[in-house]
Formats: sequence, structure tokens, C-alpha cells
Amino acid sequence: MNIFGSKWENYTEKLKENWQKKIKPEDIVIIPGDISWAMYLEEAVEDFKFLNALNGTKLILKGNHDYWWTTMSKMEAFLNENGFSTIKILNNNAFLYGNTAICGTRGWNYAPENSTGEDRKIFEREKLRLVMSLEEAKAYKSDKILVAMHFPPISEENQDFFDIAKEYGADTLIYGHLHAAAHKTAIEGERDGVDIRLVSCDYINFDPILLEI
Repeated sequence: MNIFGSKWENYTEKLKENWQKKIKPEDIVIIPGDISWAMYLEEAVEDFKFLNALNGTKLILKGNHDYWWTTMSKMEAFLNENGFSTIKILNNNAFLYGNTAICGTRGWNYAPENSTGEDRKIFEREKLRLVMSLEEAKAYKSDKILVAMHFPPISEENQDFFDIAKEYGADTLIYGHLHAAAHKTAIEGERDGVDIRLVSCDYINFDPILLEI
């Protein structure tokens, strides 16, 4: 991650120190993508060991650099075989924490004028994934809904993901993906009743933030 600038020097040490100070074993931590640079699942063991040893239950979803990501059955088998009991996968599903349903998907960048047909397919598929996750969240009949995404839910070209989240009554929407100079394009704050937060590691200075859910 040092390719993103000096702010990333010793970032794992910073993150671990801040994490262990703030997070209790009974807490839940949402990590919206880009978990490991590994190309294949078996190459990601050390990164998962690092996460598993940290306090709390971790909910992870796919980022655009998570090439190791595979089927749910394979990933769940990988977690079980390695004893990574504190890591759960958010993929076409939802989790209930207290009175809040947590759901989400990776998302995708799509601009008709400079995107391929494949981009469009991924974009539409990710929208369906978000709907599937929100449908499961709705079944919990929870008081609140938190949506986690990797890509920003709103861009200059579209706000389809945000509109879907709003339609289902999402209260909070968090996302990552943006680093360094891209932070200046971040969309945050309340919009149409939804609290939007950028939570990229370098944006929050490798210091987990508390979400009031």
C-alpha cells in the first residue's frame, strides 16, 4: 500500500494499535473491501491471520482488488479449515447486529461514454446483489439498515446504488475505494435521510470509527 504515499508507512502497526484500543471482542467491524493483494485464496492466509487475531467479529465484502475472492462455499471452507472464526463474509446476504441489519455489495464504476459492455454487466449484477442483500435485511424487520459498499454509491454519472439503498430505507451507507488525492471527491454527510460515510483506511487515519447503529 506504500504506492499510495508516505501516509501508509507502518500502517499495519498503526491499525492494529488503534483497533485493539477501541474494539472489544463483542463488537462488530465492517471492512468494505480490498482485504488482501493475494491473487488466490490460499495466498491470503497471512492477511486473514492478521484480521482474525484482532478483536471483534469482522464482516468483509469484496473490493476491486480482491482477486482471491471466490464462491461462498470455498471461502467459508477456507475460513473453517484455518480456524478464522471471527471473520464473516457479506455476499448476497445480511447480518443482524442488535437492531440493525447490515448488508451491502461491492458496487462498480460505470459511465456509459467510457465503459465497456462488460462494465455494464458487472454494474447491473452488483445492483441485483445489493437488492438481494437488502431483501434479506428487510426480512429481519430491524429498526435500522446499514449498507456497506466498496465503490462510492454516487458518482458524476449515476447514483443507482444510492437510490436502491434509499428505496429500502437505509439509514447509513459506508464505502471505501478512494485513496490519497481521490479523497477530495468523497461524498459524505446526510442525503435524503441517509448518512453517507467514507471509511477508507487512510481517510480515517487507520483508526476505526464508531458507527451509531
